[in-house]
Amino acid sequence: MTDRVRAWPGLPQTITLGESEVHVWCASLDRPSVPVEDLSRLLAPDEARRAGRFLSPEHRAHFVVARAGLRLLLGAYLSIPAEDVRFGYGAHGKPILDPLCDLRFNVSHSHGLALYAFSRGREVGVDVEKVRSGVVAERIAERFFSAREIAELQALPREMHDEGFFNCWTRKEAYVKATGVGLSLPLDAFDVSLAPGEPAVLRATRHDPREAERWQLFALRPAPGYVGALAVEGPSVTVRCADISAPP
Repeated sequence: MTDRVRAWPGLPQTITLGESEVHVWCASLDRPSVPVEDLSRLLAPDEARRAGRFLSPEHRAHFVVARAGLRLLLGAYLSIPAEDVRFGYGAHGKPILDPLCDLRFNVSHSHGLALYAFSRGREVGVDVEKVRSGVVAERIAERFFSAREIAELQALPREMHDEGFFNCWTRKEAYVKATGVGLSLPLDAFDVSLAPGEPAVLRATRHDPREAERWQLFALRPAPGYVGALAVEGPSVTVRCADISAPP
């Protein structure tokens, strides 16, 4: 069955990852060339149960494809069949492999697009969002963003507001996902850059001032209409991006 799934266009069977590299893969979750039923067989029982809780068939299919894609990529990095990939979850829900394995990974998906990040020996977090209006951005910003971020967002020209909001949101999510603490760390406890066209930066970490020097942020533009962010632990890293979406 894995051979059939590996007909997924663009997905390599083996992948080499250097210690100073981070790989980011982008994939469409709308995959008519690979039956969702085949992909669902790769899921662990807990993932299958989570998939079954989705009321929308589209959302259920996107979840199955995203998780199966993660397992196929992990299998390629570990040189094992995707069905043999086993991982658990940290205290705050972040997926992890065997503690003795130095491969780190993270995944995010939004509105039919997934991002996967992989590294060796350094923590990573990734987040993606479709830029859209009508999400009551001001209320969300006032609740979750820092005072500095709110002021910077309000100062943007109106036409940059939506992108600035999602830049901020994805960078914050990528950072808390990379740390593994999730939302136990308040989102207003640290500052990120958000202005469109400016570099992604973790500016300040009031919960621990040393954290700002420990992490790097990278802005991602995985597809038209989407923004993403990558958080990487440590310096001197090369980020390599690839698209494994099936052709339409």
